[in-house]
Amino acid sequence: MYINFQNAIFYFFATVLVCSAVGVITARNPVHAALLLVLAFFTSSGLWLLLNAEFLAITLVLVYVGAVMVLFLFVVMMLDVNLDRLREGFWKWFPFGALLALIMAAEISMVIMNEQFSLNKMPTPPLRPVDYSNTKELGRLIYTEYFYAFELAAVILLVAIIAAIALTLRHRVGRKFLDPAQQIAVKKKDRIRVVSMTSETKE
Repeated sequence: MYINFQNAIFYFFATVLVCSAVGVITARNPVHAALLLVLAFFTSSGLWLLLNAEFLAITLVLVYVGAVMVLFLFVVMMLDVNLDRLREGFWKWFPFGALLALIMAAEISMVIMNEQFSLNKMPTPPLRPVDYSNTKELGRLIYTEYFYAFELAAVILLVAIIAAIALTLRHRVGRKFLDPAQQIAVKKKDRIRVVSMTSETKE
């Protein structure tokens, strides 16, 4: 297969992506794992650019790298994470994880070695006009052909958010908190008392 500049860039990004993904799950330091995940997101956005999907590439950088991973880093660096406690069940679940990884690797190998997915049989993507916008095309597909799937995904994410809040919300007895409604309803006569005192003179 002829290797041109675009293929070389693809293999470079793919290699960095695989290495960084492996580093995420093998790094002992959670901060290093989060930084490697940031690198994986950046290389993934580079692969999206090679596929002429600029909107998805920019969204991946802005949303995941700019928001989600920054939040992860803040949580990891500000909380006192007990790493020894996290590693307690590693060897217990290692056989299951290794078996699952082998099954996934076998499935990927079967897809890659299948003649149907051979690079020589893949159709050449059609040439797009200069004013073609994949963002506009993506919006058209989401809100026309895949409208119900898009709305269903939004409902599932909303249910997941509500479930996460409900699981972490705990009412503690005796906890002090401020009630904004009571603060607004406060009147001056309920908080201030004017005391009349006679003045004293020194003899």
